[in-house]
Amino acid sequence: MINLPIGVIVNSGSVLLGGLLGAFLGNSIPERLRTALPMTFGIASMTMGVTMMVKIHMLPPVILALIIGSAIGELIWLEKGIAYCARAVQKPMEKIFKSGSNVQNQEEFMEKFVGILVLFCASGTGIFGALNEGMTGDSSILMTKSFLDFFTGGIFATALGYMVMTICVPQFIVLMALYLSASLILPMTDAKMIADFTACGGILMLATGFRICGIKAFPIANMIPALFVVMPISYLWTTYFVR
Repeated sequence: MINLPIGVIVNSGSVLLGGLLGAFLGNSIPERLRTALPMTFGIASMTMGVTMMVKIHMLPPVILALIIGSAIGELIWLEKGIAYCARAVQKPMEKIFKSGSNVQNQEEFMEKFVGILVLFCASGTGIFGALNEGMTGDSSILMTKSFLDFFTGGIFATALGYMVMTICVPQFIVLMALYLSASLILPMTDAKMIADFTACGGILMLATGFRICGIKAFPIANMIPALFVVMPISYLWTTYFVR
């Protein structure tokens, strides 16, 4: 019997619905709300990041994974690739929907869009939540994340338009892939590896918060490969360097 990935479906649906409602309401939402809430979402991302970072097992493998992962992302131009795809999707979306983005500066638009793309698709909470649901059937982590994603997507859609809706597609693909591969990945991990993985995700969440708040535009997308190398590095470090 195949269990439906309820958490994955609800999480992606919350981004779709939130983006649709936010873009539709647009200027109907007070300016002070549209300005203040993204700052709140940014600090919420930072808070989640710090909470995840304190679960770290060992600092050296996490830092090494972050450096190696960021180098990989920079070398393959990951963030520019995401921005290119976003621009390709933006044109047909603007033709379909009359209400487009309220952000006239294209660079500013991409800064915000890539920031929330990473927040929705590559947060440690989402990745761990998908793995956890795939292994145990418990969707509570993703269900909880769905509430935040709904309101975050809605508020950002008032500025970025219907483009925010499209994030539900890569988000669903990423979370579904993790959900399906959970039975293969989790048995090969232990509590120490998961702790370091969670901490690495927390660093990305912290950087995302800084970016959303406009404090510092970290190249978050280029840091994503760190999430894929942190557990192997953690295992090797614990096995060969810790006595």
